[in-house]
Amino acid sequence: MSSTVTSADGTTIAYTKVGSGPPLILVDGALCYRDFGPMADLADGLAAAFTVYFYDRRGRGESGDTAPYAVEREAEDLEALIAAAGGEVFMYGCSSGAALALEAAKRPGSGVTKLALYELPAITDDTGKPWPPDLLARTDELVAADRRSDVVKLFMKTVGTPAAAIAIMRLTPVWKKLKAVAHTIPYDYRVLGDTGYGKPFPADRWSAVTQPALVMDGGKSPEYMRNSQRRLAEVLPNAQHRTLPGQTHMVKAAVQVPVLTEYFSS
Repeated sequence: MSSTVTSADGTTIAYTKVGSGPPLILVDGALCYRDFGPMADLADGLAAAFTVYFYDRRGRGESGDTAPYAVEREAEDLEALIAAAGGEVFMYGCSSGAALALEAAKRPGSGVTKLALYELPAITDDTGKPWPPDLLARTDELVAADRRSDVVKLFMKTVGTPAAAIAIMRLTPVWKKLKAVAHTIPYDYRVLGDTGYGKPFPADRWSAVTQPALVMDGGKSPEYMRNSQRRLAEVLPNAQHRTLPGQTHMVKAAVQVPVLTEYFSS
């Protein structure tokens, strides 16, 4: 069932609700929305055990995009969705959605009772190449010039997509979908903060997230990603770490469903 909520700044946020059971909100990563990305399949798989809410983050799909952008506004979007789901929820965040889930969970009286996180994008040691210091400024400039293809290309290059793969993608229908939400890539960088610049996580950034948290990574993901997820689990006050064998950043719903069902049901 597709519905909308109104965020604190008046922005309309579109969401889909499926299944029955305790409420569980899914938070997407960069460039993904309800009609494009992994959350619809994941929601279908979890619907047997939970009432699953998945939504279009602001600026994507059918959701609005009130200026100016701020991370707090995205957290308020989730606040509105949590209220619609009854005020107390489980929450799962994937990629940059993991960082946004943490931002929502750390707010006083958030209503998030339990968290699961998959591969928050971070480079916290010398096993990965840090993001360029001017990445956000360059991305903002490209967005301002409406150079959407270049925004997506820079993002893909930054996350390690091979040049040949980017060239092929530009010839497929997928590229049009990516360009449609290219203007939201700077939002993801702002949610992530300085996680990609080779520095350790600040010990106090998420110290208010005292809810139980499951931090996951894929066994086939790069070393820097797996290292950073272990460190995230260490800095969160009440977290456990788990590696999903054979998985990469593009984690399969069929692998995640039983893990999340067990975790949120225990």
